[in-house]
Amino acid sequence: MRGALLHTIGADKLDIRDDLTLIPVGPSDVRVRIRATGVCHSDLSAISGVLPQPAPLVPGHEGAGEVVEVGDHVTSVAPGDHVIINWTPACGSCPSCSHGQPHLCMTSVVRGFTEPGFKFDGDKPAFGMAGCGTWAEEIVVPAGGAIKVDADVPFEMAALIGCGITTGVGAALNTAKVRPGTSVAVVGCGGVGLSVIQGARISGATTILAIDPLESKHELAKKVGATHACTPDQLMDAIGTLTGGQGFDYGFEVVGKSQAIMTAWQATRRGGDVIVVGAGAMDDMVPLNAFSLLFDGKNLLSSLYGGSDVRRDFPFFAGLYKAGKLDLESMISSRIQLTDLNDAVTALRGGEVLRQIVLL
Repeated sequence: MRGALLHTIGADKLDIRDDLTLIPVGPSDVRVRIRATGVCHSDLSAISGVLPQPAPLVPGHEGAGEVVEVGDHVTSVAPGDHVIINWTPACGSCPSCSHGQPHLCMTSVVRGFTEPGFKFDGDKPAFGMAGCGTWAEEIVVPAGGAIKVDADVPFEMAALIGCGITTGVGAALNTAKVRPGTSVAVVGCGGVGLSVIQGARISGATTILAIDPLESKHELAKKVGATHACTPDQLMDAIGTLTGGQGFDYGFEVVGKSQAIMTAWQATRRGGDVIVVGAGAMDDMVPLNAFSLLFDGKNLLSSLYGGSDVRRDFPFFAGLYKAGKLDLESMISSRIQLTDLNDAVTALRGGEVLRQIVLL
């Protein structure tokens, strides 16, 4: 089958091949024919090494497709079902799962570092990003990594729900629990940032400020729910105009940089919530002082995968889309082919694109 292979972390080019093969389907596994997959900033982080991954690597973790085969022990899905790929399937028995935090389950993530999901050039092993590797025509994942969705949800929309939407909307609904009538600042207007904005809108926030240095992104941010937009150097004026100088109730960082975290901190009022959504580097230190951490009374929250239980939230977000409450079409910059992935990664590095969706 066809797929995109990264031979070494940090390499400039993907190798688009047609000789990939899959590992056998185990008793608790599902084989999925990928129909749509997103080009997410986390994929770029995996390619560059910011997010540690083994190599050779088939990138991609945001996808949707059709079940082709299931293991003998699988009852949650059947061949022909439409599914969204979940890159953190819950094992159900680790401390995170036992504490009701399945999005923090590391069982399958760790397995993805030790068990290759693909082979190429005969018997050479290759890993799938986050145990997935959706930049290939088919993948094998644990049963919990394939969540059934209504067949009337288009595959490209379902793919968006697989990561960007769940991460962003979930950050607003699950992690921050944004209250109606409150004010929200969102630093970063990429695909996940726009999803946070939509989540804030759905939650009933009345003031939503989109912050991005690229003014070309401001119009779309307003289209999906932001009430105002500014560049980072205009932030202080916006705080004065929109909050009377007090700051916003919630400040979301959706870039993955310490500087952006500090911008969100600056935007948030005393006693407000600062939510870190972006995936940053391990050596990028956040310069918060101990005095401010205590006396500003701000809550610094992490929102991995939107704090979601995807077994509940994937169908819920699909329902919001079907009800016209989630604008997913506006999130898609372009629909491309697998052979376009090198150009897509270059465009993602440039920062202008939102979600490029590969149709397979």
